[in-house]
Amino acid sequence: MSGTAAGRTSTFLDALSSADRETLRSRGTVRRFARGAAIAHAGQLGDRVLIILDGHVRIARVTEDGRDVLLAIRGPGDLVGEQSALDGLPRSATITALGPVESLALGNADFLTFVTATPAASLYVMRLLAARLRDADAKRVGYTAQDVVGRLAARLCELSERFGEESADGVRIDLPLTQEDLAGWVGASREATARALGQMRELGWVSTARRAIVCHDLDALRRRSTA
Repeated sequence: MSGTAAGRTSTFLDALSSADRETLRSRGTVRRFARGAAIAHAGQLGDRVLIILDGHVRIARVTEDGRDVLLAIRGPGDLVGEQSALDGLPRSATITALGPVESLALGNADFLTFVTATPAASLYVMRLLAARLRDADAKRVGYTAQDVVGRLAARLCELSERFGEESADGVRIDLPLTQEDLAGWVGASREATARALGQMRELGWVSTARRAIVCHDLDALRRRSTA
């Protein structure tokens, strides 16, 4: 039976009551973006926060040598752009629609008013910032302690848990990510990432198709991500 992958991380919308979600919607404006649309650019002053209602966005930053590095994927229920609303600084990354995206947009002031007045939203944002700090620390350690296969296994586990759909032969990740995306995310060359994927395919842990990855053995990927 197909369905949502077990253990999926809760989102901002998940944390709110029905009444809170209605209040949020009454303050926001629905905005839609086509696949590939640049929703925001690094260096811009952020004037709004988006809550993704449908679709996925890619968050990336260009390095000094011109390399485009994937930082995160956000999907339905997730916040996008809240960091600039909280600290008042320019956006630190570029946000691009991976496919058609529908979102709820709130001006920074409206978002901050809602979060301040809504305990569940305040608690979620605090936990979100703490989780991202822990994740950043874990990734820094991983870049020095893990090889490319281990780092890639960790990212595939993350994608499976957040966006995967259970199928007869594993967990399917239907996101249009390129090998360049994965390489930037794990801090490796495209060639090294391709070799790591090839090794995983040979072991039967994953299979790849156009715009999709199927994880056949999540337990093996989890063990490898901590090895």
